[in-house]
Amino acid sequence: MKANCLELVTRALPPEDASEPLAVLAARAACALGDSIQRLVLASDQDLGHLEVQATHDVQELLRQAIQRGAQAKADATPPVCPVCGQTLTRLSTGHARTFASRSGSITVQRTRGYCKRCRKWRVPADAALGLEETAGYSPAVQDMAALLASKMPVEDASLVLEHLTGIQLPRATLDREARRQGQRAERLRRQLDQEAATEKNQLELTLEPYQMIIQLDAWNIRERDAWGKSAALRRAGQDPERWHWVYTGTCFRLDQRGQSAGGRPIITQRGFVATRAGLAALREQLHAEALRRGLGQAAGALVIADGAVWIWRLADDRWPQARQRLDFYHAVQHLAAVGRALFGEDKDKLKAWLKPLVKQLKNESARKVIRQLEEALAGMPSGAAVDAVAKEVEYFHEHQARMDYRAGQRAGEPIGSGPVEATCRQTQCRFKRPGQFWSQAGDEALLCLEMFWRNGRWHLLFPHTSFDPARN
Repeated sequence: MKANCLELVTRALPPEDASEPLAVLAARAACALGDSIQRLVLASDQDLGHLEVQATHDVQELLRQAIQRGAQAKADATPPVCPVCGQTLTRLSTGHARTFASRSGSITVQRTRGYCKRCRKWRVPADAALGLEETAGYSPAVQDMAALLASKMPVEDASLVLEHLTGIQLPRATLDREARRQGQRAERLRRQLDQEAATEKNQLELTLEPYQMIIQLDAWNIRERDAWGKSAALRRAGQDPERWHWVYTGTCFRLDQRGQSAGGRPIITQRGFVATRAGLAALREQLHAEALRRGLGQAAGALVIADGAVWIWRLADDRWPQARQRLDFYHAVQHLAAVGRALFGEDKDKLKAWLKPLVKQLKNESARKVIRQLEEALAGMPSGAAVDAVAKEVEYFHEHQARMDYRAGQRAGEPIGSGPVEATCRQTQCRFKRPGQFWSQAGDEALLCLEMFWRNGRWHLLFPHTSFDPARN
């Protein structure tokens, strides 16, 4: 006999009775699960996925009621003390109901409210004890999901994915607002952590051998709604509306945490990430704090690798004056190629024949020899625009000659390119530079901060429940 029961079977547990033990509710849920198993066996057109969906539904009401009872017990046990300053609250009143969405459904908690004389504000201690934001209508678990999904994909997609995976319905605008709230909370926590990293005394670390700290910097553009709706007026006034702005990005890692995969591909086992829209000063402090957390204080030395942007070397001179500096090898090759194009125009064969030995010499011998050949080529050129182009490139090589120690870097097992930070920029842009997207500085900085907490393995500091292991509790 063929049974067909693709439709989800809905069996709601009866309305909650506070006097009824959870064990009784659990027994009813167990009976429902048993029925679901039998239907799966009889249904030829259902697989294990159907049972997973049905079983989750069968126990959802039990979980919701358990969470609500636990939340109420936690609220009842919370002392009437200000969660901000610790002052005992006065003018207490009870029975203040608050309803919010949890991952198992909507729950309502009765709380006590009181006045803090020191803060001069009304406080609800139970909200802080339960991990609830003052104005948010969602549990910490839902806050966590909203923040993570919004940092990974557009909020419209995030809303649909959240509902598909969990059944939780968060409209696009609501999810966006919640994610931004969590991002702003992450910004406050980031400032606190960075201050602690900068002020803490460096703890001595036992290492088998000295190591070098590698620091890489770069930047990419993000589009924002500057003076939105005023573009025509600005242009009439002779001003170009601003749209694109720099997101400053950095990464840092210990040299002994760099290796190769089984297939010979370079990998970095541990590294820190920074990305900010808040300007160079913010990048300087955030990247320095991240480097300190990754071991800069105990490093035998530091190496800054980047392209030839002036702002990078100025920042490095200011923040890490004792660090060595290295120009990304690929960028140096690009400037060599610019000289070749000025010399040979569109003749690609001549360009290739001229460029190949110079690249090899730059990488394996010395920049001084390459510069000498460029100077000789410049001296033999007739006057014209090409001369100016080559002279500019020769000046560039003179300026960065001390940063072109590629042979020594390879012998020391150090990277000679800025690939890790280039990859970091590219991966981050995948979220923020989709077609049709415009941002505000407050919005993009909030989501960038969330993304960096995730990449740096510190998500649990924002949402402590994510590091909770029930098996070890």
